[in-house]
Amino acid sequence: MITQTKRNAIRQRIHQRIRRKLAGTGERPRLNVYRSLNHIYAQVIDDQKGETLVSASSIKMKTGGNVAAAKEIGKAVAELAVQQGIKKVVFDRGGYLYHGRVKALADAARAAGLEF
Repeated sequence: MITQTKRNAIRQRIHQRIRRKLAGTGERPRLNVYRSLNHIYAQVIDDQKGETLVSASSIKMKTGGNVAAAKEIGKAVAELAVQQGIKKVVFDRGGYLYHGRVKALADAARAAGLEF
């Protein structure tokens, strides 16, 4: 009998494939998205130094993990990044499909001033 591959294992494999191709630098850091069942998280990461420059999550903002919360997180992370002088980023969707909450976060970040 063929065993079924778990959905998160598939996402992690896709994410590893994406991460081989892109990395954040000092002048163009990586905007990473993580989506759990209840919340959504976004980080701006400099991979060369190995440090998180800016982060926002729906836990800190006391919102749920729906599309409206994703828009708020995208706007918040973009505003914090612009305050630190970060305009251009590389978008890392984390192995998730680019629709729903991930797309809402990305669109809100673009509208708030990030370029990717």
